[in-house]
Parts: sequence; C-alpha cells; structure tokens
Amino acid sequence: MTRPLLALPSDRPDEIFRALREALGGGGPAVVPRDAASAGTTESWPAPGETVPQNVALVIETSGSTGVPKRVALSADALLASAAASAGAMGGQGQWLLALPAHYVAGAQVLVRSIAAETEPIVYGSGHFDPRRFAALAAAMTHDRRFVSLVPVQLGRLIEAAEAGDREVADAVRRFDGILVGGQALSETLRERAVAVGARVIGTYGSSETAGGCVYDGVPIGSTVVREVEGALEIGGPVLSEGYLGDQARTATAFHEADGHRWYRTGDLGRVGSDGRVTVLGRADNVIISGGEKVLLDAVERAVRSVEGFEHAVVVAAPDAEWGQVPLVAVGSLPTTTLAQLRAFVSARMGRAAAPAGIVELGELPHLSSGKPDRVAIARAAVALAMDGKA
Repeated sequence: MTRPLLALPSDRPDEIFRALREALGGGGPAVVPRDAASAGTTESWPAPGETVPQNVALVIETSGSTGVPKRVALSADALLASAAASAGAMGGQGQWLLALPAHYVAGAQVLVRSIAAETEPIVYGSGHFDPRRFAALAAAMTHDRRFVSLVPVQLGRLIEAAEAGDREVADAVRRFDGILVGGQALSETLRERAVAVGARVIGTYGSSETAGGCVYDGVPIGSTVVREVEGALEIGGPVLSEGYLGDQARTATAFHEADGHRWYRTGDLGRVGSDGRVTVLGRADNVIISGGEKVLLDAVERAVRSVEGFEHAVVVAAPDAEWGQVPLVAVGSLPTTTLAQLRAFVSARMGRAAAPAGIVELGELPHLSSGKPDRVAIARAAVALAMDGKA
C-alpha cells in the first residue's frame, strides 16, 4: 500500500501541524516540509501522483555533508517512538514552543511531540531570533510543563540577554522544564552559563535518519542503542528512518543489518563507555592530514571556542604548501587574543599539528535557516581571504 506526498512551505507551520496529525493517524498524505525560501524555486519533486509506502509519514530533505540532496523517509512508528522516548527522558509530556524551521527534523519533531501530547504548540514564526519576542511567547504558554528545542546560537542569545539584566528573558528561560539543544555541539562554557541563569539544558545528539535527537546528555533514550565500530558510531532502535527515497545505493551504505539489529552508520567518530555513555568526537569526514598527522577539526573548534572571544568561531580546512592542510579559524570580529596566543593554547592541548594557521575576520558568519553556521560558505570565504594574505 502507498500514500501520496504533500509538500508544504515551512512558514506555514499550522498547516504542517494539521497535516502531520493526519499522517501520523494513517489517513493523510506523507508530509514534506519545505524551506520557505526555496519552496517555489526547487525542482518539481514530488511529481503529481507520486506516492511513498503507507508507513512513511514524514520526509525530511537535507543536503548532507556532500551537498547532494537526501530525502529521509520517516515512518509514523519511528516518529512516535522518538516522541515517547523524549517524553520519558524529560519526565513527561507538555506544551512546546516551535522556534526552529519545520523543514528541519528538530522543528518537525516539536510538532510531532505536540501531537503525541495532545497540546497546541506556540509558534515563534520566521525572522531574526529575538530574545524579547521569545520571552513574550514563553510567557503565553499555559501548560504545567513547557519545552523548547533550540540550536546553540539561539540559546547563546537568550543567555547573553539574561546575563545583561533582562529579567523577562531570564524568567522565560527558567520557565521551561527542558530546553533541548542540538544541531551542533553544545560547548561546556555555554552550558555552564545557561545553568548559572537557571536554564534546564539538555544537549542532544541525532539526525534526520534517527528521527532527531536520540541521545540526551550522552545517554541513549528510550530503546535507542549506540555502539562504537572501529572508532565510528552506529545507532539502532525503533527511531531509525526507512532510508532515502529514490536512492537505494545510499540507503544500503548508511543502513545495515548486524547482530540481529538494523544499524545506521552516523559518519561520526566517537566513543561508547562501559556505562553506555556516548561521547561524540566529530565528523569522520572533517579530518585533515597536516604534516603527516591526523587532525580532527571538530576537536580543534571545541578547543578554540573555549577561549574568550572565540565562542562562535568556526574552524575550517585550508590548503598549505608545506603542511598539506592546516586549521583556519573564522570569526565575525577579531578578539583581543592574538594568533600566537591561540596557537599556544591549542598546541598545549592537542599538539602542534592542531594549532590554527590563521584567524580570518568575516564581519558576520553566515548561518543556515536552522541557525547552524553555513560551513560551506564560511570555508569558501575564509580560505579566499587567507589566500589573499588576510589571515
């Protein structure tokens, strides 16, 4: 059996919410939330009359690390299993504030969790993320338990406002029983600052292929299992997607059967401790060879971001005639810390090969609509400036 597809722009979250409710109940078409900025300019997929298997309720489109589009097919069972696991990990269901675009899995899952909880989500809407606007919406939430899902840059803006003495923002942050933070690594510095103002922060790890976050503060939730295979992380459990629509080869590469389980190869390097706690080290494809040594750029970025003034820095790879490739730090504006000081700091912790070769000031770091840094655009701009001798 099959069902049709329904594409909706992400700036119409109320329609997506209603369509998802129908899809999860099995009676409506599978929902395809689309980036509102490109909904009318992308390719004609889905074609009129195109269908997907009956169990597919949601399709999340993502470019992936290679830039080649992926269409992740998520079943109603996977989505509801994720919602149930999340509620169990956070002590119950409640009302959600949607502050992320619905075409990203974290945004879509806010709607799914709301449907599972039978509550109406509060919708932030489009536009620049403003802490005061967020505070006003948080104050309008009526349920006894309140939750929100954010990316680190959004949390950072809220904490900055609270630290600056904005009592309404500080009160709003403290109103939430759980603030999920995902999309990229949550730095310990930001976590500590958030806790200091009374925020209940939970760092999440997951992807569209796992119906969103399935590891909370290093602990797999629900029936999710995580294992380490030759230094790389694999995830199993009921939250796994069906694979990629129209791409059997990519599905076969990413998903496989082993030891009586179906596993998703995350593409992330990491460790699983004897207690089952998961530590994510970074993307396996974000490693460079500098002077014959392996350097994990995600680890370099974490070290750099712990230095005052570099909290939002992005570390990218740059070509080098002598070393092959070197880390390059991109910032919006130059901090007072010098390159020599930053190199010494990173070298002491990670070795000489990890020391950044330069700091590039971009004026403003470009971001995706999800709030994540646009690493492709940042790398292109930073490397171009470095080649011109401006690093």
